[in-house]
Amino acid sequence: MSKAKLLIVEDDPNLGDILKEYLTMKGYETTLCRDGEEGWSKFKKDKYNLCILDIMMPKKDGFTLGKEIKKVQEDLPIIYLSAKNLKEDVIEGLKIGADDYLTKPFSMEELLLRIAAILRRSQKVDHNEGLKVLKFGDFTLHYDEQQLESPSGKHKLTSKENELIRLLASEINKLVNRSHALKQIWGDDSYFNARSMDVYLSKIRKLLKEDPKVQIITVHGEGFKMVVTES
Repeated sequence: MSKAKLLIVEDDPNLGDILKEYLTMKGYETTLCRDGEEGWSKFKKDKYNLCILDIMMPKKDGFTLGKEIKKVQEDLPIIYLSAKNLKEDVIEGLKIGADDYLTKPFSMEELLLRIAAILRRSQKVDHNEGLKVLKFGDFTLHYDEQQLESPSGKHKLTSKENELIRLLASEINKLVNRSHALKQIWGDDSYFNARSMDVYLSKIRKLLKEDPKVQIITVHGEGFKMVVTES
């Protein structure tokens, strides 16, 4: 099983270095950023299993960063770190969808236990594992057979079509980040691969025309989502 990737955004250089060193030693792949803007930049360029965000940071605070992250990847777990135990901060974190909240100082062992518990719940270390048959609208994706079943029959898919449909159908009505999709399926988000993905999306849209309740919507500058409306 691949290592879980953690994004750590902490402006305190001492605590940041300790967090990175400790969690790396415990088997996680870690990326450390010193402010919210750097954290946002790193998030957009890579895929993470969990974020650890300080609240009070220069350039972009942890709550603002958390809101931006959740708009792109709603189910990405977030643990907030705060120097003060204010009820307002806890409530704000919960509104954003934070999975946990730790007040400084805290023990590294406690943080480690909370990370492990959240990752077990989210089961995102191997994203999409077990999603072999997906139903959406009038369609059924048979991932292992690379087939899309519709009222008119079964359609054989290319490997890229198969992966793209599974990624979209596993996140129904949720935004799928364009860069994330390219890196997960093509390996990198180069201009050539981006154009290639556009071609495959066009082919998939044609396959989905049988059911007008299912559409792939492009969110310009961000990504796309598979929208399924009720009949």
